[in-house]
Amino acid sequence: MKSVAVEQGLTPVKEYLRQQGCQVVDMTGERQEPGVCAVVITGSDKNIMGIQTVVNNVPVISADGLSPEDVYQRVKEYIH
Repeated sequence: MKSVAVEQGLTPVKEYLRQQGCQVVDMTGERQEPGVCAVVITGSDKNIMGIQTVVNNVPVISADGLSPEDVYQRVKEYIH
């Protein structure tokens, strides 16, 4: 299964994604492991969003204002 990289500070999102069967990895810097299908960020730093999109060439989901369930619904679109 492809994994989802999640930024620090989103523990409820990480836990919910794991409960739904997603493989969750910590977002560390600008590069991620191969197989990451999406990146979830807090949304507090808008610059990181552009960096992650270009470097990883994967969708970036801002969790700002979203519940863990809402984030999962968006992640589901990218997990195949």
